[in-house]
Amino acid sequence: MAVQSVQRAFLLLRTLAQGPLGVTELSDRVELPKSTVARLLAALEAEGAVEQVETGGAYRIGDGLIDIAGAVPAGRSLVAAARPHLLELAEALGEVAGLSIIDDGRIYYLDHTESSSDVQLRDWTGEYAPLHSVSSGVVMLAHLPSDEQEAHLAQPLEQCTPWTNLDPDVLRERLTQSRSLGYAWGYEEFAEGINAVAAPVLDDDGRPLAALHVHGPAYRYPDPDIAHDHGLALVAAANRLAAQLTA
Repeated sequence: MAVQSVQRAFLLLRTLAQGPLGVTELSDRVELPKSTVARLLAALEAEGAVEQVETGGAYRIGDGLIDIAGAVPAGRSLVAAARPHLLELAEALGEVAGLSIIDDGRIYYLDHTESSSDVQLRDWTGEYAPLHSVSSGVVMLAHLPSDEQEAHLAQPLEQCTPWTNLDPDVLRERLTQSRSLGYAWGYEEFAEGINAVAAPVLDDDGRPLAALHVHGPAYRYPDPDIAHDHGLALVAAANRLAAQLTA
């Protein structure tokens, strides 16, 4: 019986890793009685493995489980912590959300959500991109020390598309704007037909740990009327993730 409870608890955790759910919906997903799900959630909540988004609301992965995830390699624990935020962004904004870090002077994509749109977008998980060519790179570069910024801008900059900006002075202005706004947009600079907005996940010293982004087809994304709102949504999600990682 104890083994069965452990198995069921892990089933709940794997399901919640895909995004917040209420007791009824979670019960339907895992095909267990609501009473069993509620009892297991109460035990997991007591250990900090899950938490409620708000009192009486949906459950999500909690800080206690994220602390345990910190014992695994950094990329894996970061993905585990960021996944719920990516799913919330994807659902709220209606586009694909992703997570990236700086690795060897380039952007490395750690994770992406799946698209529910009829227009399927390429998944760049496990691939690299030049810092200056993507919004994730711009927002993280903006929070590096000035000498590191200048070292990057002094390199030969790769032209990924006809719209990739290679002018160091223009890029410096973008970095300043990104620090002011908290986010940055990229318009077909890395991949033709794709626009993206990103915000940095910063540590207590203001250095970038990672970046969250949302991207979609350039023909529809973004609607100019909501571009700023989407930028602010990325900032809020990145700040929530930073608070978890630096607590």
